[in-house]
Amino acid sequence: MSDIRIVPLGAGQDVGRSCILVSMGGKNIMFDCGMHMGYNDERRFPDFTYITDTGQTLHDYINCVILSHFHLDHCGALPYFTEMCGYNGPIYMTHPTKAICPVLLEDFRRVCVDKKGEQNFFTSQMIKDCMRKVITVNLHQCVKVDDQLEIKAYYAGHVLGAAMFHVRVGHQSVVYTGDYNMTPDRHLGSAWIDRCRPDLLITESTYATTIRDSKRCRERDFLKKLHECLERDGKVLIPVFALGRAQELCILLESYWERMNLKYPIYFSTGLTEKANHYYKLFISWTNQKIKNTFIHRNMFDFKHIKAFDRSYIDQPGPMIVFATPGMLHAGLSLQIFKKWAEDEKNMLIMPGYCVPGTIGHKVLSGTKKIEIDKKLVNIRLSVQYMSFSAHADAKGIMQLIQLAEPKNVLLVHGEAAKMEFLRQKINEEFGIHCYMPANGETVAIATTPSISVNMSSLLFKRALEESIGAPPSKRLCSLPNSAVVDGLLVMKNEVIEVSLLTHKEVSDEIGLTRHKLKFSQTLTLDGHFLPDSNILELLTTSINKLVPDSKVLQTKEGYGLELSGTSVTLSIAQFLPQPLVNLTWELQDDHIGSILVMNLVRTIPRALIMT
Repeated sequence: MSDIRIVPLGAGQDVGRSCILVSMGGKNIMFDCGMHMGYNDERRFPDFTYITDTGQTLHDYINCVILSHFHLDHCGALPYFTEMCGYNGPIYMTHPTKAICPVLLEDFRRVCVDKKGEQNFFTSQMIKDCMRKVITVNLHQCVKVDDQLEIKAYYAGHVLGAAMFHVRVGHQSVVYTGDYNMTPDRHLGSAWIDRCRPDLLITESTYATTIRDSKRCRERDFLKKLHECLERDGKVLIPVFALGRAQELCILLESYWERMNLKYPIYFSTGLTEKANHYYKLFISWTNQKIKNTFIHRNMFDFKHIKAFDRSYIDQPGPMIVFATPGMLHAGLSLQIFKKWAEDEKNMLIMPGYCVPGTIGHKVLSGTKKIEIDKKLVNIRLSVQYMSFSAHADAKGIMQLIQLAEPKNVLLVHGEAAKMEFLRQKINEEFGIHCYMPANGETVAIATTPSISVNMSSLLFKRALEESIGAPPSKRLCSLPNSAVVDGLLVMKNEVIEVSLLTHKEVSDEIGLTRHKLKFSQTLTLDGHFLPDSNILELLTTSINKLVPDSKVLQTKEGYGLELSGTSVTLSIAQFLPQPLVNLTWELQDDHIGSILVMNLVRTIPRALIMT
């Protein structure tokens, strides 16, 4: 028995700064390296002292870092970790994640340093140096980090390039989901994984207690409220992240405006539309099938009704819709617009996704009516609507993924403690497996049972197949049933864990051992006076068929005996004596048959006596 040890450095009973450290088979793997949207102090980044206190350098202690996707709560601390803390090892992510990560990291750096004046922050050059350490992986590609450590990526939905990772070290394996969505949407497909049966599934649990209503109802409600606000001359602010839900909602509005022939202006943060279009064109294979099918004739991301936003439009009168970043109102253009529009009750704020505690978005959704923003008190009079277009899996989706992967254990991260506890109980009840939900800095040790692969020899397989199926393998193509019992010898060579299951003869031949056979013999004397005209062979055949119904009795080539097909049991007859002798012989493996025949032949053959 050996343990898999897991400690969250971030996202343990919390949403933000995802960073999960997993130790198994002597390897240490870090999943994600994010920042927290709700903090601006030392709590912004994961607590890396857990690693640095080991006395080893980071790249000596950590074998690899794996990034699930480009959202800042999963990648925002990466340049800090590599360039300022000193990690110099390999970093794995998908091609879209590598392309988009530096763009968002630079935007994050610019807001923190150039606008807020923060010190001791990573630079633009550090972001570039960090990305040079990245090794890209394709979906379903098995990548060997070293001789023992292997990783494989699966499609996660959520955002462009998001992936779940299956990591294997020896007989131990872990699946880390990052953020994923089990429901397809207008531009991305649903997450999928094969039945890999890992020792541990580490899954996000953002919506651990939520089961969403139908997508169609949600979209209809969204469009109705938005349209009503515009008709009363109001403005609608929709805070979004640059890529993901923004494109989903833009496609929805583009279709609705076209269908309803509406003329209300829709704006998107300057520059982001162009960047988004560039990446969606570049990585079109990551989108859903409808986008792929129509891409040749029409790019779904070239919007007719959505224009670039200029900051001067903030004070412009009249109705409008503005998509602005970032998505939780914690900084940037979306917060500036919110300050301007918040005190007009005609206006509306639509929050399309989860907001981390500590952000302005979370405070507004909690019902706060007065918020201090940039040392100015803002009265919240506009209508606040929460409509979940989030690309996270809901409770039903999480249970569905567990059913697909069939893990032996589950560990919940990236969620609130109370919601995690509810889901943990559901998983225990429904699947009967252990479920854990450690806090940040808390270590969980999960015991695993090693499994050893055994190569069965073809000779043994054919024999086992004949015994279990009842027909030679040449006559029917099939595999051994799960209940089949195979009798052979386990052989391990040269102290290497490479085990083979062989027949006794194969083992003897391989090691040059002469096999000795143990034979049993018993003689029966028949009273010839009472059997003057009978055929002894026919009599014995009938008797044996009664005793062993499934046996096939054959006459020997010499004509003076019988043998049971498929066994070592033989009977030889000496009829020339006054009292015929029947000699019954068998080998050790058929001792049960030989014993039955000895005990019962005397009862079934008339006048039979046993000679000692």
